[in-house]
Amino acid sequence: MARWIPFTALIALSVSTLAAAYAQTAEPAAEITPQVTLNADNIFVDEATNTVIAEGNVEAQYEGRVMRADRLEYNRTTDKVRASGNVIILDPDGTERFADEIETDSNLSDGYAVGFSTRLPEGGIATSETAIRQPGGFNALDKVIYTACELCEGETRPTWALRARRAVLDQEEQMMSYRDAVIEIGGIPVVYLPYFAHPDPTSGRRSGFLPPTPGLSSKLGAFYQQPYYWAISPYSDLTIAPMVTANVNPLLAFEYRKRFWSGDLNLDFSFTNEAEFDSDGERFGDEKWRGHLFGEGQFNITQNWLWGFGVEQVSDDLYTRRYDISGEGAERGLYRGQPRRGLNQLFLQGQGQAWYADASLLAFEGLRAGDQDDTLPEVAPLLFAEQLFDFGDNGLLSVAGSAAFLTREAGVDSQRATLSADWGTTRILPGGFALEPFVDVRYDTYDLGDTTTGVDRVERSAANAGFTLSYPLFRAGKSVDILIEPTAMIAAGTSDVNDADIPVEDSLLFEFDETRLFDSNGYSGFDLYDDGNKASAGISATMRWKNGISVSALGGRRWRSESSSFLNESSNLDGTVSDWVGGLSADFGSPLKLETRVRLDDKDLNLNRIDAKASTRFWRLNGSVRYFKVDEQISASNEADEGIDIRGEFQLTERYSFVYGRQRDITDDRDVRHTFGLAYEDDCSRFELAFERSESIDRRLGPTDALRFRFSLKTLGDFGSNDVD
Repeated sequence: MARWIPFTALIALSVSTLAAAYAQTAEPAAEITPQVTLNADNIFVDEATNTVIAEGNVEAQYEGRVMRADRLEYNRTTDKVRASGNVIILDPDGTERFADEIETDSNLSDGYAVGFSTRLPEGGIATSETAIRQPGGFNALDKVIYTACELCEGETRPTWALRARRAVLDQEEQMMSYRDAVIEIGGIPVVYLPYFAHPDPTSGRRSGFLPPTPGLSSKLGAFYQQPYYWAISPYSDLTIAPMVTANVNPLLAFEYRKRFWSGDLNLDFSFTNEAEFDSDGERFGDEKWRGHLFGEGQFNITQNWLWGFGVEQVSDDLYTRRYDISGEGAERGLYRGQPRRGLNQLFLQGQGQAWYADASLLAFEGLRAGDQDDTLPEVAPLLFAEQLFDFGDNGLLSVAGSAAFLTREAGVDSQRATLSADWGTTRILPGGFALEPFVDVRYDTYDLGDTTTGVDRVERSAANAGFTLSYPLFRAGKSVDILIEPTAMIAAGTSDVNDADIPVEDSLLFEFDETRLFDSNGYSGFDLYDDGNKASAGISATMRWKNGISVSALGGRRWRSESSSFLNESSNLDGTVSDWVGGLSADFGSPLKLETRVRLDDKDLNLNRIDAKASTRFWRLNGSVRYFKVDEQISASNEADEGIDIRGEFQLTERYSFVYGRQRDITDDRDVRHTFGLAYEDDCSRFELAFERSESIDRRLGPTDALRFRFSLKTLGDFGSNDVD
């Protein structure tokens, strides 16, 4: 409706101007509008009624817009234009409008359409008995039906439709309102709304109520959440979403967004006054104010510099899980927190063509069972800067500095400063060998506090010098190209650089794999160092078919001149020989994609670790399977870990699908999440009903059962709650 009225105004004004020009050919040519053309089988003037008439295949064109009709009349006395008989209006954006009859005057002070319908570019279809524009910018559709569903041959009802007794557009206020609106599914009324309104799609952001979220939960009981959207200004808005529940006290949630000239701010927070409660909604403890705050912001300072922050704060460990609040663990700055660990950060970041720098303040909040916040560090600050020097044929030099200041209420405090330099270049030798000599040096100094040994300062220097030698072998074929590249790395390095007094903070969960196979220092962190002489050997292979299929693999191992008691077995750098490490990826297009990483024992080639994923979109199946296994002897927790994650959808018929998902903890013999259900989908809607079971237990929460129902209507949005447990 909002788009039909202004378009009709242009057509009506264009046709009336053209008709007047056609009937008065004796007037000056300056009054003719050349942009408008009118074609018909017969055009004549009825002098008795002072009317210009066009009949038979009438077509009026104006700036890409077209109106077709069987008959068009322009009454010069009443200044009325009437088009009748199979009226079709075509807009440049693809919108199509149809009517049995349209009448309006040239300035569109009033007008109407009979038997009106429209087809929008996004697929929506609307029909009404009459469409009327009244003076003052009020436009009305009577007995409206709207749907985004195409009717196939033999079908009489769309999957869903919106019916309303009357729809009104207030052009001055730019608001659409409906009376006696009903949403029908398969011709059956399911939702009745005596009145609702929303902004005209052509208008900007407007305040108003958003679709509610009702549901039923074993924790909360029956609940209802009604969001209200407040467009505070063109650059800021606030969504207020109160939630009332049957089992516990109400909760009030907010989402605030603001865009500045230099950046963006997003805040998501909620609060309630309630006691703790378990999976059955049974309350315990005292009532008190509880809530959460997730926020982020990022702002440009100059072309090369920006600053930002990330906030993750909750009143108690299980608050977000009790109220099913999402957003925990999202990336809100330079760093992403670990699962069930809140991360608060303030950062500064700069980058140029040959340099990079950042500075951060970090604070952690423990949300896991057994976490003690006084043992978690505050990092104030964490610094890093790097400058590159390009000497052309003489190589590339990188000079970097880093610092970390960690403090705890209970435990070892540490202040680390690091200065490093890395140089490398590439030379092509006779026969096609690629030689890459390198040198890297590093100096670390630590100031320590509250150590058990009483040592308060540690210094160390480390260096490596060596080369990487590879021999790329390439064979181009008619159907497949093959690249095989054996590679070896040899480095001489300083020994005994690790120190028992240095607290290990950034390398606790590190594992040497194929991604660092040819690095001189196998560790990615600062606290531990891959010291001594070392060598690595491996081979990579890539096959690329002309039809787009590709297979890539890389594998090898590492040797060290001396073992180190500081490097544990889980790191894969504990002894003089590492385990075999490798990775394989294969892309066969939609039918199959594979990604696999393995670690094989250096003595008997037993499988110490595997992480494999396969995904497919073939025939009626669309899904993925991920399997992982970690042997207890290389596990950082000294416990084996094995699991499988299955997600997929199998199309039973053209419109019905079986939905399945299972995240299985094989080690503990339990389902972290198990989902199965039925989905219906056509070109305009999707309905899904699924049962979900989780056997995860976190203190007094879990296990839980969930029934999920959700339906999405094309062009109208999503309805229903994501989880009902």
